[in-house]
Amino acid sequence: MIGNEPGTAGHEKVLASRFTGVRGIAFRGYHWLLLGVVQIFLAGLGVFSLQDQTLGGAGGDTAFAPHRAVGFTMGGVALLILVLAVIARPGARAITGSAVLVLLTLVMQSLLAGLADDHAVYGGLHAFDGLLILGIAAYLYARSRQRES
Repeated sequence: MIGNEPGTAGHEKVLASRFTGVRGIAFRGYHWLLLGVVQIFLAGLGVFSLQDQTLGGAGGDTAFAPHRAVGFTMGGVALLILVLAVIARPGARAITGSAVLVLLTLVMQSLLAGLADDHAVYGGLHAFDGLLILGIAAYLYARSRQRES
């Protein structure tokens, strides 16, 4: 902690490097999950923007455009994670988890969203798959941090 600096009287800065173990992983990892939280917010925003509109209309495309854009961005990030995992060779479990992450973000999310137009249960599975993606990403991140220490 840093104290007694000009302009910080009474306030202390907390450096991420000061935390170790599980607390350090949580402190450094929370921002990785922020993208997933934003994605969930955008989905809710899209759904509640659709009052009195049909999903197939132009309103549905407009309401879900930010959610869709962040989703494709997450798919690109997942692909990058897989490439980096193959290069780094952190172990079979990490590479397999990264490959599953790519399949869930790039294939399953789009497939489930498309099928949800005809059957609402696929919309529920789309949301569940999103939570699964966040869980796998958090697991891979925590596991990589454990290997560093």
